[in-house]
Amino acid sequence: MDALIAGVVARMDAALAELDREGDPARHFLHTYRDVTHAVGAAARDGRVEDAQWLARWDVAFARLYLDALTAHRAGGSVPGPWREAFAAPAGLHPYQHVLLGMNAHINYDMPLSLLAVVSDADARDPDLVAARHRDHHALDAVIAGIVPQQSRRLVRAAGPTAQPGLLDRVLMPVSRAASARLLRHGRRQVWASTGVLLRARADSPEALTAATRRLEALATARVADLVEPRHPLLHLARHGFGVELEQEPG
Repeated sequence: MDALIAGVVARMDAALAELDREGDPARHFLHTYRDVTHAVGAAARDGRVEDAQWLARWDVAFARLYLDALTAHRAGGSVPGPWREAFAAPAGLHPYQHVLLGMNAHINYDMPLSLLAVVSDADARDPDLVAARHRDHHALDAVIAGIVPQQSRRLVRAAGPTAQPGLLDRVLMPVSRAASARLLRHGRRQVWASTGVLLRARADSPEALTAATRRLEALATARVADLVEPRHPLLHLARHGFGVELEQEPG
């Protein structure tokens, strides 16, 4: 594994040990996210992307946004709105729902910001380089989809023997796994569009970037808050989508 990614996995392991020991529901997302990070590291090592070093820098920038938010939350500090909603979700939610909340906050809000950190203004003006970054971004769709079945089984076990799935869940379980992968792919496409808006805003002025980031945070916060409502989460996501649509500032 790349040394950069190995370092962030070590930080995840340390945080996860604390969350597991305390029974904090935030552990459900971090278990899944650590496995995703291992899979991304393997994809970079095995040559499944065009620029493994860039991918490692992006993966680390992405992970640090979440880990910094988790650290601030546990210290009683201020965190971005999407994470505030995810961390404040009722502990009694199904583990699967805690994972969806974390994924939603991390993908819709943190991912565009992390891409912004590793795509310079000069990079953004190079269409060939942008196309290569776009291909590496989407190369991870298959990596993430590949671990969905394993994570689904783990979350069923994490729910415990008293939390037997209802009829609807049993019927939808195979569909849910396919739907999860499809929703993630669509959400990641929206991330790339949001990143384009942030890149254009950064090129305009610091004030434009601040305004665009605030709009993104508001959209992502509302999306996470919506998912906390009691309902079957995948049915709701199938109807309303996973991602958010950050639009260019009018005028």
